[in-house]
Amino acid sequence: MTQRSDETGDFVVAYYSGDRRTGSLAMVRRQGGETRIEPIPPLPETGLPPELRPVFIGLDAPERKVILLDPESKEIRAQEGFPADAFPAHIYEDPESRRRWFMNDGDKETGNDRLNCGDGGSSVTVIEDVDSVRARFLKTICVGRGHHQACFSRPTASAPEVPRRAWISNLKDGSISVLGNDPAEGDDFLRLLDTIDLSEPEREEGGRGGIPNNAFPHGLVFSPLTGKLYNLNNGYGNIAVIDPRSCRIEDRIPFKGHSNLFMVPGGRYIIGRGADRKSDPAHVMAHLTVLDLETMTVADRLTLPDIYVSKYYFDPDGTRLFMTTGSSGSPEQQANLKSDALLIVDLTTLPRLVLRRELRLGAASGSLAVARTDRGLRLYSSNGEAGAIVIIDGDRDEILETVPVGECMSHSRVWLPG
Repeated sequence: MTQRSDETGDFVVAYYSGDRRTGSLAMVRRQGGETRIEPIPPLPETGLPPELRPVFIGLDAPERKVILLDPESKEIRAQEGFPADAFPAHIYEDPESRRRWFMNDGDKETGNDRLNCGDGGSSVTVIEDVDSVRARFLKTICVGRGHHQACFSRPTASAPEVPRRAWISNLKDGSISVLGNDPAEGDDFLRLLDTIDLSEPEREEGGRGGIPNNAFPHGLVFSPLTGKLYNLNNGYGNIAVIDPRSCRIEDRIPFKGHSNLFMVPGGRYIIGRGADRKSDPAHVMAHLTVLDLETMTVADRLTLPDIYVSKYYFDPDGTRLFMTTGSSGSPEQQANLKSDALLIVDLTTLPRLVLRRELRLGAASGSLAVARTDRGLRLYSSNGEAGAIVIIDGDRDEILETVPVGECMSHSRVWLPG
């Protein structure tokens, strides 16, 4: 299939779609105004149990090779075909290196990664150059029981003493695992250095502290301005402020009604996202809240009716925030949700939140890829339910084109390989 467009410019994006059990992979390539859909050859299901299925970690676009990790042997192989039941990895990018961190949340029943950690927790796996045939396995490290989020601390101009560390929050345990992330530190590199207990005994039944607890951490960010970490404890409705040098909790800030945190580039402002499903039986209300780290006060709050915020992305200049939406709530609430909306927030007005535009994409976006090109800022939205990619002019906040890719599926991802 080919199409033509003069506004979008040349690009190559990778597109994964699936039903959370099996999936397929394709590259969408535009060159000289001509678009080509290049499916990666499909392979049959491996028939392996879930914990042994190959982990899909990347795609080498020039070589058209799929990069897979064997979860048992830790062998990485680059091959031409895509196994239908390959598991798409939940990966965090370390912005200061070529290392990527794959989060393993463990099994649903216990939260343990029985293959690597037995009954001792789940794991993270560190890989270098994931979108290349040069991909290299570095280490699998046992941490607390998932679900996990990750962030990375580093020395900055305003906080030069901050160590290079990886911080992994463990939802089921109520803890944060601290891992060495500096190759210059020898044996401490990629090693578990500490575990932060997030419990507040006065909030636990019987006044019991320790791990596990009901902190339920989900929202972990590092500020290059303050040199501190900020962890959202959903179970307690507050943010724990952590000194990365001592691994101690310095303060706790009330922050109820939020389920995740976004650190705005520059490090002064945190944006919290939340959803109110209780106030109105027919409508979900999305909440965005600005926390100013210089004053340690809530500076603004934006309420969006019939919106449930899903994923978030910043433009390369840090002047805009793009948020995809999804479905959540009762059947009555979901009937009114704008689950196909793309929200564009102006960050130049901070601490005041201003919604620049609400685009309707026609189907829920699985993910976005954001890039500055010779034609300007471009957004590529994966729309699995429509089996398509929507291309958006990020400077003018306009939809340019919808490119059909393949079969309609419940889940999709798009990214810029390499």
